[in-house]
Amino acid sequence: MEDALRSPDELYTVHGEPTPTPGGPVLVHAFAGFVDAGSGVRLAAEHVLAEYRHRLLVTFDADACIDYRARRPRMSFRMDHFAAVEMPQIAVHEVLDSAGQPFLLLSGPEPDYQWQAFTQAVQDLTTRFHVRLAVGLSAIPWPAPHTRPIGLALHGSDRELIRGALPVVGDIEVPGHVGALLEYQLAQGGLTSMGVTAQVPHYLVQFDYPRAAQALIDGLARMTGLAFTSAGLHDAAARADGEVAEQLAGNEEFTSVLAALEQQYDQLMPAQAPAETVPAAAVPSADEIAAQVEAFLHGLSDPDASKEPESP
Repeated sequence: MEDALRSPDELYTVHGEPTPTPGGPVLVHAFAGFVDAGSGVRLAAEHVLAEYRHRLLVTFDADACIDYRARRPRMSFRMDHFAAVEMPQIAVHEVLDSAGQPFLLLSGPEPDYQWQAFTQAVQDLTTRFHVRLAVGLSAIPWPAPHTRPIGLALHGSDRELIRGALPVVGDIEVPGHVGALLEYQLAQGGLTSMGVTAQVPHYLVQFDYPRAAQALIDGLARMTGLAFTSAGLHDAAARADGEVAEQLAGNEEFTSVLAALEQQYDQLMPAQAPAETVPAAAVPSADEIAAQVEAFLHGLSDPDASKEPESP
């Protein structure tokens, strides 16, 4: 592997320059992979590229960054031959929001290799393209019910950007991922850098969950002032909610878990609680909820238990 290591400037190819903008563009980085619960990040990036005009600026060398044996490319077989292959792409696009304001979107699968060279390459590109703000998208499992709004956690190098946002965790250590490393490294290099993280119900993290993408897009618009919405995901989110409800209907064990999560949410988020609030004594502890969820998920893996919900 050592012989295959590349310098940062060898990892990418520039196909065009961004449109000059006063103060420089915003860079949004959105990687599918490790920190993408419910595929919220991937769905958000795909939605933006599908709904808004864009052009390719930069491609990264996927062969140098991706482990194909861990994430094998999709191939199409037609009758008696292989007809197509979908190779992964990590790329920077210039996207025009609904007001015609350009911004940069770095998206694709999270690199498996050469993280330091990759983050340095991105840092070099932010200098070349005069980026003024970098915003990372991520999605994490969270003990929250799907019957309540998706929560967002904000974090970043400039506290003024996240003023009013309540911290959701204290001092912790978490497994590293490229999005977090970029947020850190870009900030160390002097670029204002922040992140928007969706809190996805932990029992839905393995399925495509469009409401997570909606939350990320709406949060990104609020934090950056870019003019775009998640309205195009409304139908997909409604279908997914309906299928989740249908698959979980009649599962008494999950009904108990869901009620506990709703009580905890309403106790911690009084502004969003229904008219009848739950007494504090009725709210189970996090350990109790975790035990119930573990039992529920174990039931899903039992062949004699209810059928596991399919991906919406």
